[in-house]
Amino acid sequence: MSLGTLIVFAVLGLVVAGSAVGMLLSRNAIYSALFLVLNFIAVGVLYLILGAPFISFAQVAVYAGSIMVLFVFVIMLLGAEQFPVHEPLRGQRWLGLLAGGLFLVESAAFLYLRTSAPEWAAEIGFGFESPVVVGRMIIEKYLLPFEITGFLLLIAVVGAIFLARLETPMVGKGKGRQGQFGERKE
Repeated sequence: MSLGTLIVFAVLGLVVAGSAVGMLLSRNAIYSALFLVLNFIAVGVLYLILGAPFISFAQVAVYAGSIMVLFVFVIMLLGAEQFPVHEPLRGQRWLGLLAGGLFLVESAAFLYLRTSAPEWAAEIGFGFESPVVVGRMIIEKYLLPFEITGFLLLIAVVGAIFLARLETPMVGKGKGRQGQFGERKE
């Protein structure tokens, strides 16, 4: 790698880390979603630098595009623009810090005890990152799991919309079914 590539890689690494911390510390759910979009785009550019153009495109198109539109839609639908100021459960912050510390200890132990790459890593040949190879594998070898995953995501979206509509009663305005259109009850 050249010096310029290393500098871009380091700057993007800082952007990824900074946007992740910004997402976690932001009190506004919309700002958290925007920090997450920045994180996804920076990770996509990192994949591009590492020579994986298909994964880079999929990262930006799927995560930064489709999934984030879904997140913002759910945030707006549920009205969760602001997180509550108080802690709903006492001591959850300390429990979260303890769980995070345990995760860091486990990650350090994994890195220290790791001896070699897994066996399945040797099976992936050169050229696996090309879009043609990934597309053929999805269509020829993994079509059923791909379709099942898409169907499950569709069911989850429909279920989330249904559950959100049950929790927000509406007052009817005008003709038609009572509660179908109108404004929220206060």
